[in-house]
Amino acid sequence: MIVGIDLGTTNSLIAVWRHGEPVLIPNAIGHVLTPSAVSLDEKGDIIVGLAARERLSTHPARTAAVFKRYMGTNRELHLGKKEFRPEELSALVLRSLKADAEALLGEPVTEAVITVPAYFNDLQRKATKAAGTLAGLEVKRLLTEPTAAALAYGIGLNADEQYLMVIDLGGGTFDVSLLHCFEGVMEVRATAGDTWLGGEDFVDVIVHDFMAHMGEAAGLPPVSLLAPIHGVLRRQAEMVKRRLSEADEAELSLAYQGKDLTWTLSRDRFEMLSESVLARIRLPIERALRDARIKPEILSQVILAGGATRMPMLRRLIGRLFRRMPLQHINPDEVVARGAAVAAGLIGRSAGLEEIIMTDVAPFTMGINVSDRQPDGSRLTGVYMPIIERNTIIPASRVKPVFNVEDNQTAISLQVYQGEALMVKDNILLGKMSVRCPPAPEGKVQIDVRFTYDTSGLLEVEATVLNTGVTERLLIEGNPGSLSREEIEARLQNLTKLKLHPRDDAENAALMARGQRLYEQRLGHARSVIGDALTGFISALEAQAPERIRTTREHLRQVLEAHDDEPFI
Repeated sequence: MIVGIDLGTTNSLIAVWRHGEPVLIPNAIGHVLTPSAVSLDEKGDIIVGLAARERLSTHPARTAAVFKRYMGTNRELHLGKKEFRPEELSALVLRSLKADAEALLGEPVTEAVITVPAYFNDLQRKATKAAGTLAGLEVKRLLTEPTAAALAYGIGLNADEQYLMVIDLGGGTFDVSLLHCFEGVMEVRATAGDTWLGGEDFVDVIVHDFMAHMGEAAGLPPVSLLAPIHGVLRRQAEMVKRRLSEADEAELSLAYQGKDLTWTLSRDRFEMLSESVLARIRLPIERALRDARIKPEILSQVILAGGATRMPMLRRLIGRLFRRMPLQHINPDEVVARGAAVAAGLIGRSAGLEEIIMTDVAPFTMGINVSDRQPDGSRLTGVYMPIIERNTIIPASRVKPVFNVEDNQTAISLQVYQGEALMVKDNILLGKMSVRCPPAPEGKVQIDVRFTYDTSGLLEVEATVLNTGVTERLLIEGNPGSLSREEIEARLQNLTKLKLHPRDDAENAALMARGQRLYEQRLGHARSVIGDALTGFISALEAQAPERIRTTREHLRQVLEAHDDEPFI
């Protein structure tokens, strides 16, 4: 069975193509959105999803979220005394989604199409594929999120020729893709974006403004310090951001050291504070149009994806740029997952889906480090030689020759970079390889360096020494952002030893975590009422009395609904 997965920064979803349409699969709690959060409880069990997100404020040192932003780096996140790479945390989310799908479908899920931001680089894509492997999935394709959104709208599945732009602003990443669809072909013409831009940045705007007005006076610790109060503050700021999409002002309430702090933010001020973030959104849009050599008036449609696109100021920005209202009649939180299911159906050759050819482009220029002979005979080292330029349609294979720069060299070092700068020091190192060559005078040994970039956006490098006919492939050496096959196998063994919190107890765990969060946040009578409901539920769980558990769970749910201004989703 093959499924489509939207592995998101804030939330993740899994879907399948069934009965001629994409079907979103609910998790154990009945929600299609599974928060991309992982926590380690006191018994050493791994908690994934809503219960983990609830523990962000109560157990910040044992919980991780927003780790998608660190994919492809060597950063390790701590859950208690355990350390996890972003791939491993993502794998735990994928394993949870996989279990949800198997519970609904009644058969093993072994293959997946996983979406990635179009602007993810080679290391980030490799890390995503490694996460799928660690979760026990064969990743059949990495599909860019904007392409998935277009598939969800059925664009490319009909014969009408059209140009469209997909603008995807999620919790942590921003993507823009310009597509040309014609005669069963969906061709990405250009892509741009920012993997460090998303809804979280608008939350930062609110948090910083609150701290500027209320923080010091209330004695709040700096935001940079890890403290439960900041987890609570970010949650409240997120709710303010959502309310300002529908109201002219919103109130943020925070209890700290016996004081109730209340602060009001207007939509006008929020939009004024967000101008710098909006400017960062506009630049990739203009770059994609410029790279594709397409004028805005030629576009047939503009599609919005990602929950952050609900903000009125973003829709107004799009309206001003394109003089039209964008498409958003499919839930922007779900549109990418639905498109991933369509892609999974295409790979599985499901009935009801016409064959479609999907092409993509390289999001970055990729090349190697060379030295350049100057007119005076000197050599300038560290020069970037592009081999595959950004927005080249993929799959693509390009080759360029290089030569030995010293007499009697026995090896040539190739360093692979991505980026747009002239000098390699300003670009990102992807990997290194050493190529053996026969001793010869300078310039007499030719090595053809071939870059092959596949439809999942993964790069393979081959170097062929023409003098000997020997071909060598890239072996990543000492690159902190990429796991070797041996490391993946070792980490897979470690992950299988971790005990996942029972899926059947997911609802109870999420409700308990929510109750504990609210108990810590509230004071006085509200705290007492929540505490009584919590202890009654804990007692029922310890007694293992099914009817009593059901009754006390429903009572706790009602109490929490009455004292929580955040929806339980």
